[in-house]
Amino acid sequence: MAHYVTTVPSSKTPEEAFAFMSDVRNFAQWDKGIKKVHQVVGDGAGVGSAYDITVKGLGGKDSVFRYVTLECDAPTNFLVKGKNAIFTSVDRVTITPTATGCDVTYDAVLTANLIVWPMNIWLGRIFDKVGAVATRGLTKVLA
Repeated sequence: MAHYVTTVPSSKTPEEAFAFMSDVRNFAQWDKGIKKVHQVVGDGAGVGSAYDITVKGLGGKDSVFRYVTLECDAPTNFLVKGKNAIFTSVDRVTITPTATGCDVTYDAVLTANLIVWPMNIWLGRIFDKVGAVATRGLTKVLA
């Protein structure tokens, strides 16, 4: 299991930040590891909406995660769960109002599934690098 959490200050209102973050179609704007996002259920954000997210996989081979929105409590909380044959990712976004806008906390847990569970031992180091790149992207889009 790998865990990455980051908090990014934003000048956006909590409502603006939530609208941007809860629409998973925007993930590719701040996470360079995402190649494309295709919504397969619903139209925009909301509980039950689902997305196929294509990411740069190990060894250069693309991998597709099916993400489903499990919680969507505007403008403070958003939870999605993504899964493919190898990994499961649970991602929570929490938005806290501040005097100058808001703080956006992105908290993600990535777990290797079934037969590849021994990968969990080294997964944290890789996930920290991926998370650092995503944090830089979030900082830019939420400024």
